[in-house]
Amino acid sequence: MIEWTPDATALQLGPLALPWYGIGYAVAIAVGVWLVGVEARRRGLDASIVGDGLILVVVCGVIGARMYHVIDQWQIYQDDLLKIVLPPYSGLALYGGVGGGIVGVFLYTRRRGQSFLRWADAAVPSLFIGQAIARWGNFFNQELYGPPTGLPWGLAIDCAHRVAAYPCSTFPLETTGFHPLFFYESALTLTGGLVALWLGRRFAARLRDGDLLSLWFIWYGVVRALLETFREGWNWVVGGIPVAILISLVVIGLGVASIAWRHRGPRPVDADSVAPVSVEAPPPG
Repeated sequence: MIEWTPDATALQLGPLALPWYGIGYAVAIAVGVWLVGVEARRRGLDASIVGDGLILVVVCGVIGARMYHVIDQWQIYQDDLLKIVLPPYSGLALYGGVGGGIVGVFLYTRRRGQSFLRWADAAVPSLFIGQAIARWGNFFNQELYGPPTGLPWGLAIDCAHRVAAYPCSTFPLETTGFHPLFFYESALTLTGGLVALWLGRRFAARLRDGDLLSLWFIWYGVVRALLETFREGWNWVVGGIPVAILISLVVIGLGVASIAWRHRGPRPVDADSVAPVSVEAPPPG
C-alpha cells in the first residue's frame, strides 16, 4: 500500500492557494496546444490559428466542466448559488469539459471557414494525452478512487476525503488502500493517445475526417463506463444508474454509428489533391 497522502495545495501565498489540480490542467493545456500544432501541420492545416482559438475553446471547456460538476454535486451549491461562480474553482468534470471544448472548436472552425472534423481529428491525440496529465490532479485531491484493495499500489485516503461507504471506523487509514481509479484512467487515456497518433500515421490513407474523434468517443466511453462501476457515492443518477455511465453508453453508440456512417460508401475525393487535367486542342486538319 502507498501510505503517503498528498496535500492538494502546491503553493500557499497568503490567502492565495495554488492547487495541484490547477497546475495539472495548465500543463495539460500547454502540452495539448503544442501537440495540436504538430498534428495540424502534418495534416496541412494552418497551425498559426491554434493560439487564436485557444481562449474560446478553453473558456467553453471550463464552462462545460463547471456546469457538469455543479449538477453532479448540486447538494453543495443549492443553498449558496454564489459558490457556483466564485473561486476556488476546484470542481471541474471531464465529460462537461470535453463537451464544452468540442462546442468551442466547432464555433471557432465555423467562424474561420475551416473543417471542424479535420481539426477535431488533429486535436484528439492532445485530448487523450491532456486527460492523462490532468487526471493526476485527482491524486493530489485524494479523489477518484475505487474500493479497498490489498494490491501494492493501493492508495491511502485520509478520513476527511472518504465517501460514506468507506469510513475510517471500518477501513482504518493505516491498513486500508484503495484502487487508484485516476491512475487507471490516466494510463488508459495515455494509451489511447498513442494509438490515435499511430493510426493517424499508419492508416492516413484509409481514415476519413472525424474517424479519430469517433475513436475518442468509443475508447473513452468504454474506459469511463468500466471505471465508474468501481466507484461509490454517486450523486447524479437516473433510475439508479450513474449518469456518467449513461453518457458513456451514448458516447460509445455515437462513435460506432458515426464511423459506420462515414464509411458507408467510397472514400470521397479530396479536390485539393486532384491535379488538373489538361486537354490538348486537336491538331489542325
